[in-house]
Amino acid sequence: MGEGRIHGQRSGRAQLASWAAGNLPGLIEKACADIAARVPAYYGDRAEQIVSLAELKRSVARNLRSMVTALGNPQAPLDLTAPQKTGRRRAQQNVPLPEVLRAYRLSFGALWNGMVDYVHHTRQPALTDSLIRTASLLWELTDEHAVALTEAYRAMTAELLLAEQRRRGAVVEALLHGRPGPESGPWEAAALLGFAPDSSLMVIVAETRGLAEESMPNVEQRLAERRIVSAWRLTPAQQMGIVSFQPEDVETVLQALRDLATARTGVSPAYRALPDTPRALRLAQAALAGMRPGQVGVHTFEQSPLAALMVSEPTEGRRLAQQVLGGVLQQPSEDRDLLLQTLAAYLDHAGSAERSADVLYCHPNTVRNRLRRIQELTGRSFSDPIDIAELTTASYALRLEPVTALVSGSPGTVPRNRAMIHRPTDSRDA
Repeated sequence: MGEGRIHGQRSGRAQLASWAAGNLPGLIEKACADIAARVPAYYGDRAEQIVSLAELKRSVARNLRSMVTALGNPQAPLDLTAPQKTGRRRAQQNVPLPEVLRAYRLSFGALWNGMVDYVHHTRQPALTDSLIRTASLLWELTDEHAVALTEAYRAMTAELLLAEQRRRGAVVEALLHGRPGPESGPWEAAALLGFAPDSSLMVIVAETRGLAEESMPNVEQRLAERRIVSAWRLTPAQQMGIVSFQPEDVETVLQALRDLATARTGVSPAYRALPDTPRALRLAQAALAGMRPGQVGVHTFEQSPLAALMVSEPTEGRRLAQQVLGGVLQQPSEDRDLLLQTLAAYLDHAGSAERSADVLYCHPNTVRNRLRRIQELTGRSFSDPIDIAELTTASYALRLEPVTALVSGSPGTVPRNRAMIHRPTDSRDA
């Protein structure tokens, strides 16, 4: 008697599966109508539609056919190709996963409701029992399908995000080094990165904390939370990015970077023309190099054209620094550093000994004594415009180059033939 009951259950389930297989076209139409009415991404409002009706019908047909086959032969290995294919496709279309799962439930709900109506009209008590027992199998299969779809969706999403990151990184690389693709230019690249046409730009260069370890983790997302668009590229030693913002938001950008920085971080001056990005990269790297090793913070490159010139001509800058300040560079390290710090402070504070003394924590006369020492060692006067220009340029060059790299090979101060620089001495000046 037990075998007969089991046989009856199997035959009842087979009858339900057979009915569903014979009525698939109607079930597909019903499922598609329900989905279109209740899920906007699927052939709903045209403004929100992502999946066409034709594609929706193909997808529903594959999945319902897979489900009906499994209901008719539950002992056979479960084929999850249909939900996996659906999950991958919807991830590529950027349909939100909750909407995909909702459409899935509606699809299988149409199958269940169809079988309920069929059993109700047959008025066969035995078939009603089979339907009740089939329900657990149906929802188990529904769960298996949903899991397969979700896993495929997430795997494809991760793959797409990785591909997008690689593409954005390649675009950032092209902009930073002035090498756009063969069929695109800077403007196309900026559009791909989401930069507004009228925005200002900055290049950011941060040291990595370890080998290819970001010093500003999730910086793109965290800036986006402040409505700041950016794109980044990671190298073994540096994390480099281009930030796009409205001109009035420059301080917001800098404050955001200060909040995120966990290592030395250099920032270029703001610029507007995308082809200037390679130059901005050099300025950001120079700003980073101007910070002490191990220092944590953000350093913005000075707007001075003189400083930018030294970055553009680093070899000439080193030569100039050695030639003009060679006598200072040859002093013992403690004396050398004091003199160079004093020179930088004096130039940064409009030639004021008093203001320089404030930042150096010493007396103004101490500043004046050090300046006289610099004049003696360099042969340059702080009252001569050309001498001041040379001292200023050499000082800027030193800020972009470690002093120790210049000390060993630094020559003494090269005396100049002033007759070659100034106008010839008039007899009346003698």
